[in-house]
Amino acid sequence: MQAFLEAFRAALASLAAHRMRSFLTTLGILIGTGSVIAVVALVQGFSDSIKGQLSDLGGSTLTLRAVNDNENFRTGKLNTISFDDIRVLRYRVPGVKDVAPLMVVQAAGASYKGRTSSPQVQATTADYALVNNRFPAFGRFIVDSDDRGHRRVAIIGTDLRDELKMPKNPVGEYFRIGAEWFKVVGVMEKEGELFGFSRDNYAIIPFDVGRAMMGNSNEPMIMASFTVANLAEVEAVRERVKRAIRASRRLASEADDDFKVEAADSVLKQFEKITGTATLVVAGVVGISLLVGGIGIMNIMLVSVTERTREIGILKALGATRRDILVQFLLEAGLLALLGGIIGIALGYGLALLIATLVPGFPPAHVPVWVVIAAAGFSALVGVLFGIMPASKAAGLDPIEALRYE
Repeated sequence: MQAFLEAFRAALASLAAHRMRSFLTTLGILIGTGSVIAVVALVQGFSDSIKGQLSDLGGSTLTLRAVNDNENFRTGKLNTISFDDIRVLRYRVPGVKDVAPLMVVQAAGASYKGRTSSPQVQATTADYALVNNRFPAFGRFIVDSDDRGHRRVAIIGTDLRDELKMPKNPVGEYFRIGAEWFKVVGVMEKEGELFGFSRDNYAIIPFDVGRAMMGNSNEPMIMASFTVANLAEVEAVRERVKRAIRASRRLASEADDDFKVEAADSVLKQFEKITGTATLVVAGVVGISLLVGGIGIMNIMLVSVTERTREIGILKALGATRRDILVQFLLEAGLLALLGGIIGIALGYGLALLIATLVPGFPPAHVPVWVVIAAAGFSALVGVLFGIMPASKAAGLDPIEALRYE
């Protein structure tokens, strides 16, 4: 242990004696580590934000949506979920508990006391709040009697409230959506922005009211979220839904599904897979710069061995073993890379914080502790691996020849 500590002290003294050269040598490691930390921090922050939103939906929540490919968009013949599909889902599939259809209503905008806004108008049912785990901050949500009675009531987002300059608690106020008057009965909890786009500039109205506003001439884009009564039967209910919707849409037995039934956790797993793959690809690319940094360390260490040949000869003459010389130069290379890694981690995280602050609505950057430890450890490992050749050269010098070296 004493020999190791002495070798460590000697390595630190050697790096301190050539500060500028040591810093320049670590640049490759610094840039590579900083890049990977910045990317991981941004991806992880975004991933945590999406996971937080998706985790609000329980494992028993599924979503029914239409599937469209490039051919559908090119020809304009889009698949849609129909009102008949919603009725089938609600009444003819055993195991389905709550169904919340969601339809975007094409409205002319919203107005209140001379002020206007262009919110997204969504039509849904009373089950939406329970299925999606979203509730009002003020007032109430839609109830079944609102739908049955075709009441012109609305629940609004906080941004729509602020744009129309309504009171903080606008329950009871009347405003217009298109040509229709609606009464505000609730204000939803704030969700915030994502990539600079508001998620709170919307109005929610009863589903049948939205159908009436759309008219029979328009084919609305509908999706539906629904819950399963028994969590253990999620997969079984999913298959029942597929069979029922295929029958409702009169699809031939050999035809592919033109709809999709997704579980909330499957969306989350798919997202985690995408972000994980993206992080690995970026890490692989950045690993090339770490490789270049390692080659730089090896070159400088070879130069250092040449410069210190006489010093190595004196150490061997005084009794230093091959192992002592090897450990000293390996420690030197490892410390060089570790120093670059630590500085790179700090700069990379700082860069990620700056980007997240400058981009409106971007989630806060976040770096897991294990990523920091892994980045620092990998940097040191690169230094040690690329320091083996110079260290072996130094340890293998003949002491007599080294002492005669000028």
